[in-house]
Amino acid sequence: MSTLDTLSVVFDLDGTLVDSEPNYYEAGRLTLAEYGVPDFSWTEHERYVGISTRETIADWRERYRLRAPVEELLSVKNRHYLGLARASTRAYPEMRAFVELLAADGVPMAVASGSSPEAIEAILTGTGLDSYLPLAVSAEEVAHGKPAPDVFLEAARRLGADPADCVVLEDAVPGAAAAHAAGMRCIAIPYVAAQADAPEFATAGLLLRGGQREFTARTAYDWLTRSARPA
Repeated sequence: MSTLDTLSVVFDLDGTLVDSEPNYYEAGRLTLAEYGVPDFSWTEHERYVGISTRETIADWRERYRLRAPVEELLSVKNRHYLGLARASTRAYPEMRAFVELLAADGVPMAVASGSSPEAIEAILTGTGLDSYLPLAVSAEEVAHGKPAPDVFLEAARRLGADPADCVVLEDAVPGAAAAHAAGMRCIAIPYVAAQADAPEFATAGLLLRGGQREFTARTAYDWLTRSARPA
């Protein structure tokens, strides 16, 4: 019996499985420019890494004094993002290799993301990861986005898994906090290097401070094998 027999793995999408943050930044920059906010910078974008699109836009309305309704802004940003995502989203090669290793072992997997269902589907289909990850949960389908645990707990429910048997892969502080709140172990791969010392990442079972530059499929797989609960 494999030591991974009781395990389920839940992946964050943006910045974890795929390098989509540049597209999210550009979609945000284009959207804000349409509503009279020029020069939205990458540094400003970084504050929203790991936060759902809807919650990002709610903060924009307050921060930039936007009068347009959330639904309108959400529609405009998603339109920009989907165009960019379909044209160019790259899966991290070592993450793809890790997904393939887990699939070969029959480990149940899901995606839990702050992105819209349409964006998740476009990215998974466009990268071919949908064949390995047919189950995906958007923060728009639950009451609260990350750092609340809702999206991870819903993924576990759909997998039929005990949260204690789930391992989350996350690149962002809110996601690491959500995994901890859900009672799940976490492999943390910080997207924003300056956040590697955040206390939320200290709760991770495996913290790869170098982010994707440090992540390898074998490192993650070996850690899972060593840390798996006995079947």
